[in-house]
Amino acid sequence: MPDAPARPPESLPAIFREVLEREAQAILEAARRLDERLIAAVDLVLSARGRLIVSGIGKSGLVGRKISATLSSTGTPSFFLHPTEALHGDLGMVTEQDVVLVLSNSGETEEIVRLIPFLRRLGARIIALVGTPGSTIARMADVALDTSVEREACPLNLAPTSSTTVTMAMGDALAVALLEARGFKEKDFARLHPSGSLGRRFLTVRDLMHTGDRIPAAPPEMTLKDGIIHMSRGGFGTLVITDPGSRLLGIFTDGDLRRLFERQEADLHRPLRTVMTPNPRRIGPDRLAMEALKLMEEKAITSLVVVDPADTVIGFLHLHDILRSRLV
Repeated sequence: MPDAPARPPESLPAIFREVLEREAQAILEAARRLDERLIAAVDLVLSARGRLIVSGIGKSGLVGRKISATLSSTGTPSFFLHPTEALHGDLGMVTEQDVVLVLSNSGETEEIVRLIPFLRRLGARIIALVGTPGSTIARMADVALDTSVEREACPLNLAPTSSTTVTMAMGDALAVALLEARGFKEKDFARLHPSGSLGRRFLTVRDLMHTGDRIPAAPPEMTLKDGIIHMSRGGFGTLVITDPGSRLLGIFTDGDLRRLFERQEADLHRPLRTVMTPNPRRIGPDRLAMEALKLMEEKAITSLVVVDPADTVIGFLHLHDILRSRLV
């Protein structure tokens, strides 16, 4: 096969621009065609108690995987179902409570046409994103959304370009419409993206605090000598002084210990209640970790006692816990 003639470099920006403009125009045309069917599709998903399963093959399948991922990350439980695998056993993942979103540019994709009757038999409802409104798949669906394009951005009008772009954009529109309808907020998004920067921003004290035996608690009657040993074993450089009901009485830190030695008041047999700092800084478990960090910085401290509304100690938060979370 002879080598294709190389395009002169000066023509390449024009090619890029033409492709982007054609695809952008295709999306605008699809937007102008929107009608009440989009509302019907959203209502169908909102009324279902199951998941929104996405299915397609070839390039439509690749686009479908992305749409499914977007749905899942914005509050609509979803997964991708390959139509061929579905016909060979994976239909067991579909229930009568689910809605299935099928993708086909031609609207005649054999695997999807074969799949839909079996989905119907299971009781699932069907939404189709199709590039041919009068096609078989469009007629078989409960709701069909038009993703047709006048032509592909490919100069041969063969490679899926504009059509896949419009289909993906329509999937995004559906996901965002569902997001809005569900009242999905930033905190919900962060909850589903715990490793992202946004997710870390919404970490709470409860997410990071130490609980149970990891709280460096000590009774007020404990001697300073035993307290030093207990504090060393805890590894936080802090003791949280509590009564028998775990109510917060005070705090004793390695800094307090150093100051006792400087004043030559470090009698190792005196009880901790005589050397503790009463009414220490505390925080609730549902406050943002960012708020805890700000409080630590303002008060030049490295730890906070976590309490409930009754001032009962339920956790302990150290600066190192916040730094390990990569909050900053």
